[in-house]
Amino acid sequence: MTYNLADLFERVVDAGPERTALVDATSRWSYVELDDRATQLAHALSARGVRRGDHVGIQLRNRSEYIEAMLGAFKISAVPVNVDYRYTDRELAYLYSDASLVALIYGDEFAPQVCTALERSPTVRSVIAVGSPHDSRSAIADCTGYEQAIAAEGHTRDFKSRSGDDLYLAYTGGTTGLPKGVMWRHEDIFFAAMGGGDPTTMQGPISAPAEIVDRILPTGTVMLVLPPLIHVSAHWAAFSILFGGGTVVLTSGQGLDADEAWRMVEQEHVNILSVVGDAMARPLLDAVAQHPDRYDRSSLFVFASGGAVLSSSTKAQIAALLPNVIAIDGFGSTETGVSGKRSQMPGAPVETHSMFNVGADLAVLDDELNAVRPGSGVIGQLARRGHMPIGYYKDPVKTAATFVELKSERWALTGDAATVEADGSVVLLGRGSASINTGGEKVYPEEVEAVVKDHPGVFDAVIVGASHERWGEQVVAVVALRENCSVTLEDVRSHCRAVLASYKLPRELFIVDRIVRTTAGKVDYQWARDLVASRR
Repeated sequence: MTYNLADLFERVVDAGPERTALVDATSRWSYVELDDRATQLAHALSARGVRRGDHVGIQLRNRSEYIEAMLGAFKISAVPVNVDYRYTDRELAYLYSDASLVALIYGDEFAPQVCTALERSPTVRSVIAVGSPHDSRSAIADCTGYEQAIAAEGHTRDFKSRSGDDLYLAYTGGTTGLPKGVMWRHEDIFFAAMGGGDPTTMQGPISAPAEIVDRILPTGTVMLVLPPLIHVSAHWAAFSILFGGGTVVLTSGQGLDADEAWRMVEQEHVNILSVVGDAMARPLLDAVAQHPDRYDRSSLFVFASGGAVLSSSTKAQIAALLPNVIAIDGFGSTETGVSGKRSQMPGAPVETHSMFNVGADLAVLDDELNAVRPGSGVIGQLARRGHMPIGYYKDPVKTAATFVELKSERWALTGDAATVEADGSVVLLGRGSASINTGGEKVYPEEVEAVVKDHPGVFDAVIVGASHERWGEQVVAVVALRENCSVTLEDVRSHCRAVLASYKLPRELFIVDRIVRTTAGKVDYQWARDLVASRR
């Protein structure tokens, strides 16, 4: 019995070969077609010397080849590695080396950076390019076009036996520090982040690999995945759908295009829209508000956010514009998988705090690593046990600090600050490492950001700390305004005063045209701190 990701996918393929698996801007593949192309790619990688346990970089925008590349690597027990296509050649060279890549599958639009990075990456022995050839491709040694590579290979699944112990490796960098790889066993990531074979989230995870076929829904769920697949929340969502026999829909991957997204919702009868927080949700909702009758959205029943929570004002906008849609926030991290969720049901009051229902494998631990007593008001950090990573790739020191033994159980310490309400629900406050120490009081930026973004004149916001002679640090707000709106510091403070303690209120305000975020929609705090420092 093995929970290997390739084995599980092939079971789903054989049970429903003609079901639609994947749709992108230019292609449409059934399960058997997607599996066939992944099989050919697996043979192509093997022919180029990729072996069990070897690492294969994937540097692509959202397109079908991304999913094919992951599946192709899994089929030969190789390890796909997500490569951020925004990286400079120096950053790419670091990641190629740190991840020990032996092969790279990249988008031809990134050829100039790839060409330069490969000059400092001697471990990469084989390169496959996706898309229309770029002038720089000819300078890359042993580079083959993707379609050419798979066309030369067979269609037979004559692979060696695979294991639930095969490696899944995800690189995460956040907005500070060098990117680091988090290592998972296939079995653990399947249950921790890819649905566990429970597409309805109502029956619970499967208890045997063969049971995944019994969970396939008669009519598969259709999900539009808008976040970049270079981030784990996106391919966790995609594989959760594929393991349930549903359809994954991808847009062109050239940045968020709200009109294209709603067109795909209508065209593909999308049931679930996957986003990352307000940065993606608000442009989508504003497009609906401006053109409420442009596209048919009647198929949509879930608006789901992972990687960043939706503000209460955004949820109110969902309730107003999409009254029959459930708004769901999921939270977790590369080190823990999906840890919990909260749902805003149609017609229900909009919650103002980031309160989540969590399972028995999640706890909030205090500074002595004891469980925080519900209702005590003590702020601790989230921790998870059960299915979790092996550790960080090539970093035993960080592994030992993050994955700890407590009472004969292994726990992952997330670094996310939280407290526990009397009813057992968890209130997320934000990343502890980003907290602002003002006069001895800790302020968690994400808590303040959620309130500031609820101001009717604010489109987006980020909260950072800035030096202060007396208090050490003070709270500073950087905001982007809605069109034709003006907001003063006192407006923001007055708005926040009803919800937040006085020491959490912004002391300075800087207006910008837009908040700089990562490709996944997360705040670039270093950009915000640099901006504040330059304007003070």
